[in-house]
Amino acid sequence: FGTSLPELFVNLTASIKGEHGIALGNIIGSNTANILLILGISGIISPLAVTKGTVWKEIPLSLLAVLLVGILANDRLVDGLDYSGLTRTDGLVFLSFFAVFLYYSAGIAGKITDAAEEIPQKEYKPGWICVLLAAGFLCLIVGSKWLVDGAAAMASQLGVSQSVIGVSIVAVGTSLPELTTSAVAAYRGKCDIAVGNVVGSNIFNVFFILGVSSVIRPIPCDPEQNFDFGVSIVAGLMLLVFMLTGKKRVLDRWEATVLVLMYAAYISLIVLRAGSGRAA
Repeated sequence: FGTSLPELFVNLTASIKGEHGIALGNIIGSNTANILLILGISGIISPLAVTKGTVWKEIPLSLLAVLLVGILANDRLVDGLDYSGLTRTDGLVFLSFFAVFLYYSAGIAGKITDAAEEIPQKEYKPGWICVLLAAGFLCLIVGSKWLVDGAAAMASQLGVSQSVIGVSIVAVGTSLPELTTSAVAAYRGKCDIAVGNVVGSNIFNVFFILGVSSVIRPIPCDPEQNFDFGVSIVAGLMLLVFMLTGKKRVLDRWEATVLVLMYAAYISLIVLRAGSGRAA
């Protein structure tokens, strides 16, 4: 929840303003960046070993989330309609999956008996907690407005679609909390936190944030975004394959390096496609 709040506020702002390319591109781009860039960097810092539940339940669920977006957003391709996009009904489907995910997470939390060592020792007074929360939410509201307005203006000035800016600049910007959290967790040897933060954020991004965004206002989908869907699906498959091969349930440094190189290639392709589109 915490590291995905920037995506939530940016998407709420983009949906209200009708900046659909940014709303959808931000989620798909963030999910791709979370796996290829953030897990890649974290895995280079320290090999990431995870539990069997993460490999067989949570990673496949995050992959299912992206697959579901790709199917529901392609009405033209799947149903032969003259319109493609996420409707309010699709948003309610996402939110239903999110409710199931919360139920699953609560069941796991109820079985944990050694969480005391993970709880911060520093305590805050209730009044100061409210001040910190209020300041954080205010910064998120103002920052998300600036980010959406700036991204829309940049897309206009560069002559590229909003989805291109959404899956690249906006997605990386909103994923910085995940990067900080996972990198620090990897450095401290908290591998489950490093991976769980990314996988959980990906599930949260699709089922909750995209669900809420499409309920607020239906999100049209441009056919060119299918490329981004495909890359995000491949990223999820690569993570699952790496966890099942070599050292089982471990993301080694060379595998993490491959993920980072894949992200560099993806961004390079985005830049080249945007350049060719501008030239045309």
